[in-house]
Amino acid sequence: MRQRVVLITGANGEVGHGLIEKLAAEPDPPFIVALDLNELAHDLRPLVNRMVIGDILDTKLLETLTTEYEIDTIYHLAALLSTSSEFNPETAHRVNVQGTVNLLKLSAEQSASRGVPVRFLYASSIAVYGMPDIATKQAAGPVDEDRFLNPITMYGCNKLYCEHLGRYYAAHYQQLAATRAVGVDFRCVRFPGLISAVTVPTGGTSDYAPEMLHAAAQGKKSYAAFVREDTTIPFMAMPDGIKALLLLARVPRENLTRFVYNIASFSRSALQLAAMVQDAFPDTAITFKPSDARQGIVDSWPADINDSAARKDWGWVPDFDAERAFNEYLLPTIKGRYASADSD
Repeated sequence: MRQRVVLITGANGEVGHGLIEKLAAEPDPPFIVALDLNELAHDLRPLVNRMVIGDILDTKLLETLTTEYEIDTIYHLAALLSTSSEFNPETAHRVNVQGTVNLLKLSAEQSASRGVPVRFLYASSIAVYGMPDIATKQAAGPVDEDRFLNPITMYGCNKLYCEHLGRYYAAHYQQLAATRAVGVDFRCVRFPGLISAVTVPTGGTSDYAPEMLHAAAQGKKSYAAFVREDTTIPFMAMPDGIKALLLLARVPRENLTRFVYNIASFSRSALQLAAMVQDAFPDTAITFKPSDARQGIVDSWPADINDSAARKDWGWVPDFDAERAFNEYLLPTIKGRYASADSD
């Protein structure tokens, strides 16, 4: 009998790190298979049962995993992220779309062989949105899952298409076959800008928020944000992002009224975020030097999103608002990180 497992793709990313820690800490932790292009961080390696270094485009590798394991749940986090996708759009399409198709096909085959749908958790993004102009963005209020879906980035296009692919594999796969397939239990969260206290920002389109905080904590005298001071998008502390994935994974399918869910926590302007940083680090001057290209991308995302469906269907409530995220999660952890580095 094959071992029943949870497969995490993109396991070595910041969401993957947090997810592994939470799953491993459960009273009855699952058998975790972690898949990534790179070896898992040293401190996380003991928390997984198997580490597979490989590519979601490698269909032979995926086939090998299905022969070795009964895959019960997939957390599909692997992706080429927004900024990298703009510089390498065709590569992004291969990784973000074909990689997802490979995993959905794997899930469909596993679902058919065991007669029970594989639970497939997909990490999407507010990049799927495309507000036509600033006036519309300001007037729209919190945007629900089904409006303004006209992304202007390759990453956003990839994510939106994969949401539809997930719905297809869940509800319409092999719809012309004599016998309908079992289908995949596809569940998707659209993340806002995620802010982690543990990992250093890497130049993502929403990274102006964590960048200003990390720069100040490092003792830098100034930081120039690459957006206007009135730039507003929704954000979320990383622990809430992990919480949402785990909550959605566990709710009974019959409770869910849709396949894709917004999740929200707090929405603040760049100026408001800068004021919070400067209150904590008054010696750091934060200025605004917009990059036209990146500003245009951020302007295409909603100022706020409506997550009422997630709250109603599966009891979603964030633990952190802006103040709690800053004072109880970000500040203590980031200060401790750089204080420790200074003492080494």
